[in-house]
Amino acid sequence: MLDIKWIRENPQALADALAKRPSYAASAQSTVDDVLAKDEARRAHLGELQAKQERRNAASKEIGNAMRDKNMELAETLKGEVNEIKAFIQNGEARERELDKALNDALSVLPNVPLDDVPLGADEHDNVEVRRFGEALIAERQPRMGNKPKEHFEIGERLGMMDFERAAKLSGSRFTVLSGKLARLERALGQFMLDTHTTEHGYTEVQPPLMVREEALYGTGQLPKFEEDLFFTPHGESQLGLIPTAEVPLTNLVREEITAHDKLPLRYTALTPCFRSEAGSAGRDTRGMLRQHQFYKVELVSITDQESSLAEHERMTECAEAVLKKLELPFRTVALCTGDMGFGAQKTYDIEVWLPGQNSYREISSCSVCGDFQARRMNARYKDRDGKGNLFVHTLNGSGTAVGRALIAVMENYQNEDGSVTIPEALRPYMGGLEKIEKN
Repeated sequence: MLDIKWIRENPQALADALAKRPSYAASAQSTVDDVLAKDEARRAHLGELQAKQERRNAASKEIGNAMRDKNMELAETLKGEVNEIKAFIQNGEARERELDKALNDALSVLPNVPLDDVPLGADEHDNVEVRRFGEALIAERQPRMGNKPKEHFEIGERLGMMDFERAAKLSGSRFTVLSGKLARLERALGQFMLDTHTTEHGYTEVQPPLMVREEALYGTGQLPKFEEDLFFTPHGESQLGLIPTAEVPLTNLVREEITAHDKLPLRYTALTPCFRSEAGSAGRDTRGMLRQHQFYKVELVSITDQESSLAEHERMTECAEAVLKKLELPFRTVALCTGDMGFGAQKTYDIEVWLPGQNSYREISSCSVCGDFQARRMNARYKDRDGKGNLFVHTLNGSGTAVGRALIAVMENYQNEDGSVTIPEALRPYMGGLEKIEKN
């Protein structure tokens, strides 16, 4: 959430920032005007309430003076005035809650402000490539794949270890049943990623809840704007949301807390299933397991002070890239443009892994710095260096990486013309020394 004080003092800067996002381009100024109008209405009402309270206090003293002077007529008049003020204040407090909600609702759907170095653009076609890895690997592996590399679902079905028809019987579309060595390979990938991030990159492993309260989803920005992307389950008189990513519980570990400065940065990682309705993705990636309702992902979350977040963003991205380098998977890293960047992000790097079956790079990790945007929603703060003041933390999140997509990438990049899949050397200790997956 953006700081209303900053908006009040920098309305044009906000309008300019919103205009960089295509969905707000036509309404940027009117959106800012609406927020300011709601803020002004709230402030005017609070000013009137304060004036009435001050007058009530003064009138109460005047009543005492009138009664001491035995001026009962004046005392009764003042009592009538005080009663009217009390009624106004009582009604005014209800009105205050309405105005608070109206302003909060308007602020809660405003996206974050992009950093100055974020590329301008309308969509993914305007993203800017930052670097590449493994182009030589692409050429080197081509001969053993045959003339036309297969997509992961062709490989998996041919091996008899990837079943979409049975998954559909169980759960419908966008689910997969993995079995045998492919199931073990997916598990190996998750364990390998966790071990890399905890032993080499300094992240603390966490096993968080997979269902969270609406307040947690609000804190990281999934609610209220993206409710249709979530799955919910009844919980007493309320409901719990299934996590769309471990970013939600990991980031909310510091909600409503004040962290000592010397404890920062906090770095968390978790391997969890994630659940997404994939609203709005009808017709996209319908074959295979590239876009699923349920998938595994290793998440990275960092909590930093305000000075360190940009450097931490670069570091987090490098940690995610290191996983793909160890697996010898070709990839490219791109800076997302303003039109492709997420709701809560100030800046985002996407890491796109090479999929020879599609002859294209596809996203496998997205690393974002959010500034204090989520922290304001969570009321997550830290002590400044001298321990006297409290500041909002900065939050970052990234995939380290998506396990299912890593499985796809391994299958396609390590496929052999005979239908088998060579296991990357980094994963062989997790596969009991197995070097190749072949049809049973």
